[in-house]
Amino acid sequence: MPDDFWANALFSVTPTILIGGIFWLAMRSILRADRSERAAYTRIEEEERAKLAARD
Repeated sequence: MPDDFWANALFSVTPTILIGGIFWLAMRSILRADRSERAAYTRIEEEERAKLAARD
């Protein structure tokens, strides 16, 4: 363990920052996947509605 005050402070904060960064990346990827899935579902829904309207 470092004996210097600032080194100890940095040593103490680094794991929290790293875990926060990993959490941020995970949440970002989940939200982007949800957004793209909703867009794909909307596109498919529109195509199905157009097919149904064309059939009538």
